[in-house]
Parts: sequence; structure tokens; C-alpha cells
Amino acid sequence: MAVHKSIIIADPEGYGWEYASKIYEELKIRLCDFELSPVNIKKFKDGEIKPKIEKNIRKRNCYFIHDPNLYPADWFLQLCLVNQALKKSAAQEIINVLPYLKFSRQDRKDESRVPISAKVIADVIELYADRLLTLDFHNPAIDGFYKIPLDNLSSYPVFVKYIKENHKEILNNLVIMSTDAGGAPRAKAFAKKLRITDFAVGYKSREKANEIESFKILGEIDNKNVLIIDDIVDTGGTLIKACEAVRKQGALKIYGYCTHGLFTEGIKKVTDNFDLFFIGDTIKLKEPPGENVKIISFAPLFAEAISRMCEGESLSELFD
Repeated sequence: MAVHKSIIIADPEGYGWEYASKIYEELKIRLCDFELSPVNIKKFKDGEIKPKIEKNIRKRNCYFIHDPNLYPADWFLQLCLVNQALKKSAAQEIINVLPYLKFSRQDRKDESRVPISAKVIADVIELYADRLLTLDFHNPAIDGFYKIPLDNLSSYPVFVKYIKENHKEILNNLVIMSTDAGGAPRAKAFAKKLRITDFAVGYKSREKANEIESFKILGEIDNKNVLIIDDIVDTGGTLIKACEAVRKQGALKIYGYCTHGLFTEGIKKVTDNFDLFFIGDTIKLKEPPGENVKIISFAPLFAEAISRMCEGESLSELFD
């Protein structure tokens, strides 16, 4: 009986291919028998696209590494069409690997006559995909939107290991801070893994998105170093306000960590407020970072997760 290799698939024109290549190289180190193959996206003059899977994928487990740098509407359309192409091409199992799950911040109906966009994304993915693998999505409750298996990897073990190996000095006299109450469980997990007992939470009020009216802090940070934790940095308004608030309350040094760096109004506008800023590589930065910015790769984490999925091993052991 023929043995069908699992296959990593990505668009060769974008960051998805670069990220897929990183994952593929990590899988080779782990002696996993994978193949890397492109899905070519033909673009018509009127704006329509037509994906084509280049290799035979019949009876193969297909891991589609989707480009997180695409504009959200393009990201959504390409995801739909590629998934349908994989399904119609008789893939045995379709696993969407989404380093950054777009629309995940729209996880509730926060005003009249708006969609719950995160649920729409879940419904469309479920039409064709069999499984979803992602990292640090905005709200753990999003898991409930999916009927298919969903593995939401946590970045904190990788970050903690990186800190201990490369910047152990920042652990002295440190307070872990969440920018809001919603992110407190995530920040507490970081604090527990780092064996840090001091913890603070920010409280912000805003009239509309990306416009913060006030920022207050619950917790003692005077004469402490502060590590501010968040999952997504968009304009960076929240992080900038957090820096201003902790500095006014007597913080010594300020460090920051975010998994997904959108930086829609520029990187340095945000990172210049920090003594040291750590960011994941789930999104390719649009401009060179400053010397105070350290990029942490999560490709090895995705590779380890994919390897374990293929072997039927536990993913939760990655975070114990």
C-alpha cells in the first residue's frame, strides 16, 4: 500500500511561504516526513483570484499555512477558495494553520446591527477544513464558535524560555502587567511560568476603537520594573497609555511583549516607549525594528505541534 506524505502548502508570493518554509525546515530537523508545495494564486485584471494546488494531494493530510500579512478581506477570500480547492482535490484531512487569526477581536456583538465576525470566520472555515491550528487568539471563548477540533497554541512557554536564555536580567524586581482585565489570565500564566508573584492590571476607558480616554492601574509598581503583556498591538494606543501610566507611578524600566505585531501606525511610535520590546514573528514587520526590539520565532512551536498532530501525541504537554 502506498504511503502518502503529509504536505505543507502555502502561497509562494507572500509571507505565508516564508513562514511555511521555516516550519518545513523545523520538521526536517525533527525527522518528520513532509513535503512543501505551493498553491499558486492567479490574479485576474478585475481583481478576482483563482488558486491552484500544484501537486496531487489525494489522500494526503494538507497543512495550509495562510499568509497573515494579507489584508483581512484578501486573507478571508483566499482562505475560503484554497480550502474549497483542497476539499475538491480529495485531501484526506485539511488543517488550516493560521499564525494570526484575523477578525478574532470581533468576538461579540458590542453594538446594534453588527456581525460577530469571529463566528462568521468559524462558520466558513468549518465548511471545508477539518482542523484549525493557531496561536494566542484574542479570546479563548472563540473556541466555542468551532465544531471542528481547534488547537490554540500558547506563546508563553516559548517567550519564557527566550527570556531565561537571553535576558534573564529583566526578571529582577519585576511586575507582570496586563493592559486590561480581559488579558489578565494570559498575563497571570506568564507570571506563573516566570515565577513572578507581583502582578498588575490596567483599566482603560474609550469612546471608540483606538481612542483611549483614560488608563488606570490596579497594583503596586512604584520602584519596580514592569513587563506589559498583550496579545495584539494594532495602533499601539493602549500600550503607549500603559507606558505613560506606569512611568507616572514610579516604574523603573518598562518592557513589553506582544504576540502579534500589526503596528498599523508604525513600529517605533510604540516601541520607543519601552526599554525593551519583544514581538512574535507571526506577522512580518513592515519596517526595520529598532535596537530595543527583539523578535521571537514561533515557527518551531508550530512545527512541534504539527509533528505531534501527525503522531497522535498530546499538544497540551507543550505548555506544562
